[in-house]
Order: sequence, then C-alpha cells, then structure tokens
Amino acid sequence: MHVSYYPGCSLEATASDYEASIEAVTKLMDIELSEIEDWNCCGASAAHSLDHELAIQLSARNLSRAEGVGLDVVVPCALCFNRLKSAEKELLAGHASDYRFSGRIKVVDLLEFLSSAEVLDKFKEKIVKPLKGLKAVCYYGCQANRPPQVVDRKDHENPTDMDRVVKACGAEALDWPLKTDCCGASHAVARPDLIDEMVGRLYDMAVGLGADCLVVSCQMCQANVDMYQQRIGRVRGKEYDLPVFYFTELMGLAAGLPDAPKWLKRHFVDPTPLLRKLELL
Repeated sequence: MHVSYYPGCSLEATASDYEASIEAVTKLMDIELSEIEDWNCCGASAAHSLDHELAIQLSARNLSRAEGVGLDVVVPCALCFNRLKSAEKELLAGHASDYRFSGRIKVVDLLEFLSSAEVLDKFKEKIVKPLKGLKAVCYYGCQANRPPQVVDRKDHENPTDMDRVVKACGAEALDWPLKTDCCGASHAVARPDLIDEMVGRLYDMAVGLGADCLVVSCQMCQANVDMYQQRIGRVRGKEYDLPVFYFTELMGLAAGLPDAPKWLKRHFVDPTPLLRKLELL
C-alpha cells in the first residue's frame, strides 16, 4: 500500500514520539508513506483566525503538491487535517488560488486510514501481545471531526475509529460522552485556567468510569492532557495519574515492536508502571 504523507510541523519536534510510532507501525504493515516534497506549514492553528486568505493559500500549496504525486494524502495531525480539508472545500468551490487542485486525490486522517477494515485486518495478524486488562477511554478531540461538512464525518458526535483500534489491540475501550470535547488547544498559553477546567473534566469523567489511561490521535490533545496533570490536580485538589497514549503507540505495543518503550519515555505521565502492573511490558 502506497500513499502520500503530510507530517506537519510538530511531528518533527514536540510530537517526535508520535512520528516514531507511525513510522514503525506503517513499516510493520508494509505501508509506504511518501512524504510530500517541499511541504510547508499549513498555518495551524492560528493563521485562519488572522488571515483567511493566507490560511487557504498555505494549505493549497500542499494540496497542489500532493495531487502532483497522484496519491491520496494521509495526515496524522488533526489540526493539519482540518486546515487541509478546509482549503480543499474552498478550492473545489472555486476559491481563486495560485495553486491548482482538482480534487483527484483524497485527504485522509491517519486514524481513519489505519482503522479501515483493510488495514486493521492486516494489523490483527501482527499482534503478538494483546493488551489485556488495559482500560482506555478514546479521546478524539474536535479538529478531526468538526465541522462535519468540512472534514466529511458522518459520525462526528460519536466517532468509533479509535475504539476499533484499541479493541483490536486487545484492550478495553470504555464508552464515554466526552470523546469529542475540546481540550482548549493553544489556549494553554494564553488561558491556562481554561485548560485546567476543560481538561480537568476529562480526567474526572475518565477516572469515574474506571479508565486507567487515555488514548489520542492528536498531538495538541496529547500535550494538553499529558503535560498539565500535576498542575490541574493541584488546582482541583485531586491527584491524577492517567497515562496518555497515541493510538499508534498501543499498536506498537500489541505488535511487540522493540522500540515502543522508547516512545513512552517521552511522556510526562510515565505509562511504564501501569503497563508493568498489567504485565504488558
């Protein structure tokens, strides 16, 4: 299987653990990711709020380059995916641009791609250590699911892609009502008080349901939910200890990939004690 690949900026910096897990898992399943040559930043997350035209042109250039390759483009970052889909809709509606895009290729969220029946069936054949005993809540966030008319999601209120992946890994995906709530995104810088409240609600619901971890597909969500647990605990007068996994990290663990423990060392909340307790490491 061969697709184009738009990694986005953060996978080459703060989300390098996500990138490493993506590369390892796709290699395991003989999926070739051809990175778009000379791609540029899509403008996430603030460009569209400051200059609508600039935001469209930034993503239009990437779409044009991807279409030149002729392969559907897979996007791991939820924010990048949202911006590319927004530009796609504008361009196909006749928005004037210096870059040509006819819509011959699809823009696909990585989670949707890896959770497709074809890919997931292939992955199940690679599992050597099912993640039995792990109870997870799947946190999708908002950028890959809304607005539904832009990202083409019919199940935007209750997505199940990640749930299927978690179950395929042998873990339990608990049903919960906050899977598409916003984590506050980049408000973590300007309004940490908002993050404390929004993310604190996620923790409380997850703990109340008996979850011992959260699973994400967005590096902004991962950062906000993983990075501030101690601070949010102090603010709310509680103690939280919820590891936050990328869904591709769970796939790597279930497949017994030797580098998987290295990815987890980059997290703020150490998942190792939980995994050892469950005899998964």
